[in-house]
Amino acid sequence: MSHYIKKSGLYMKIIGSFPKTRLRRLRKSKWIRELISENNITHNDLVLPIFVREGKNKIEPIKTMPGVYRYTVDKLPNILKQVKYYNIPMVALFPHTPNNKKDNKGTEALNENNLICKSLKLIKKKYKEIGVMCDVALDPYTSHGHDGILIKDEIDNDETVKILVKQALLQAKMGCDVIAPSDMMDGRVGVIRKALDKNNFKNVSILSYAVKYASNFYGPFRDAIGSKSKLKKDKKTYQMDFRNSSEGLREVGLDIKEGADMVMVKPGMNYLDLITKIKKNFNIPVLAYQVSGEYSLIRNGIEKKILSEESIIESIISFKRAGACAIVTYFALEVAKKLKKIN
Repeated sequence: MSHYIKKSGLYMKIIGSFPKTRLRRLRKSKWIRELISENNITHNDLVLPIFVREGKNKIEPIKTMPGVYRYTVDKLPNILKQVKYYNIPMVALFPHTPNNKKDNKGTEALNENNLICKSLKLIKKKYKEIGVMCDVALDPYTSHGHDGILIKDEIDNDETVKILVKQALLQAKMGCDVIAPSDMMDGRVGVIRKALDKNNFKNVSILSYAVKYASNFYGPFRDAIGSKSKLKKDKKTYQMDFRNSSEGLREVGLDIKEGADMVMVKPGMNYLDLITKIKKNFNIPVLAYQVSGEYSLIRNGIEKKILSEESIIESIISFKRAGACAIVTYFALEVAKKLKKIN
């Protein structure tokens, strides 16, 4: 039957009594929302970054990242026990190198007794079931805060790569499962892959930070590793221009050809479009990094009661919806705890 509604003096004809399709029928209760949900998070989707520092018996809060801490190596079990209990598959290690161990060439990166090496030894001795990812880059070790060798006020690509290869080999020797070049030097993935294979580390994976932008959201991380005060110049000559996306696809294509097993998009939340494009164009696992600035904005919003706790899960789901297979996030433990309670 046709019905007529008078509006502004005109009669509008409506076919039928009302819309046939009511999408709200699929939202009316929790069980049906769960039944038809397209994307979900599990503990297997999470990677927890961990900061390590010199000294003994210390767990130090990071002021710019509420809820995140630096651990001395002997205190790593405090957090690794939780990682194990909540079945988070992998952690990512980052060092806070003392100023007296930093120099222009980042030589501490090649020290067999540096923080990363000592942490790897402990984890592989006591927590073999946990995967470990280590960054290959020099910014935690250089006196100037850059990811590479500074020559005549420029980052020298090829000289940097020579050191990165040695750093990658050292980490592999100490038990690192996933080598993660985050430096954005050209050609480094291929040289590292060749060196790993040559030295019988064929089973060590490479997760390339293929799409890493010169972002304004890294500030708290740089504070956490102690490079923020050292950095006098931006990293725009080697990290990507945030106005570009096609360039990111070129970076991924090159890194795949050079032997990358997985690729990273960093930051994550502002670059969901890149995750989707890479997922559609390349048959390779894509990870997202919810970086320190993104974390701190959400955490501070929750603490000030501007945001709810649910904003954490919403942000993580956005990465999955975009196409990421896993997310590196400082919320990893918190999310894993929530999921365990639900299940």
